[in-house]
Amino acid sequence: MSRINTKFGTDLKKFGTVDFQACYNCGNCTAVCSLSTEEHSFPREMVRYSALGMQDEIKASLKPWLCYYCGECTEHCPQTANPGELMMSLRRWLTAKYDWTGLSGLLYKSFALTFIAMLLIAVGVIAFAFKENFNQETIMHFGHYFEMFAVGAVFALILTPNLIRMWWYVIVKPKVKADFKIYLNSAKELFIHMFTQKRALGCDDNQVRWFEHMILVFGYIALLFTTVFLDWFSATNKFIIVLGYVESIVIFIVTFHFMLGRIQKKKEVAKFSQPSDWLFVIWLFLMGFSAFFVRLFIDMGLIENHFWIYLFHIIVLVQWAAIIVPFGKWSHFLYRSFAMYFENIIASAGKKN
Repeated sequence: MSRINTKFGTDLKKFGTVDFQACYNCGNCTAVCSLSTEEHSFPREMVRYSALGMQDEIKASLKPWLCYYCGECTEHCPQTANPGELMMSLRRWLTAKYDWTGLSGLLYKSFALTFIAMLLIAVGVIAFAFKENFNQETIMHFGHYFEMFAVGAVFALILTPNLIRMWWYVIVKPKVKADFKIYLNSAKELFIHMFTQKRALGCDDNQVRWFEHMILVFGYIALLFTTVFLDWFSATNKFIIVLGYVESIVIFIVTFHFMLGRIQKKKEVAKFSQPSDWLFVIWLFLMGFSAFFVRLFIDMGLIENHFWIYLFHIIVLVQWAAIIVPFGKWSHFLYRSFAMYFENIIASAGKKN
């Protein structure tokens, strides 16, 4: 059983929450939220848990992940308690709790530490290139192998243990009794939500953002596959080359639109952007941007005399793989997908029992 911890709000502010303690429990946020049902109170229950510092209950809950932050709750809050941003902050806090290394929490709470980590990676890549006398063939060879094994290593060493911790908090500790068949039958929910994020369609006036997110997910996965498994930078097949160009352009356009939205701050979701939000979208933009120009320079025969563009790309890639994917906002994509999976398991186990 959790103890009430009124100091929890102070810690949560380090993850980006804005004035949630101004809430006087009027219920407007729940009344307007399209995800609210008789069984699920969005986001009122999480506001209450946060105000009381009920950390165990928050860790056992999937509700922060089921929210797609349409902004309706914040727009209708008479106290400007920003419940939508609270839900986003809880997702950051939960990410830190799932992370067995403890690095997610440190990086979320300190932009200076994040900057130092990004800088050290850049220095490390340049030092490696210097050690290899900036040999193009050798560096691109190692770069391709990094692309091939980095994702697998991050999943095996960091994200998989974190998902196990998440499973422990939401399934095992609450003593949800689900047999193997339920896990197996619910697996389709994991893949459906991972690739379509269809839950976002439940939010009113959110179809455009849902479509952009889906395009971005497919564009990112397709570019990763094309670059890593089809070896885009070394490919001679015209279809593969054109495919890579199209994918990088798609990522460039969508992420540029996301950045523009955060700059303009017209929607609630963009009004309180944290460094992790900016890093995610900017580095994804730089991934598509630099990949496009690396391939363009290769096709124009300029890469040998302008090898800096590949070094820039590999620096962005290593920073992405070593920091943003395991410890930043990219991991939200994974945790949210598994939240939908675990929600289905809990619901199925409840029906059976």
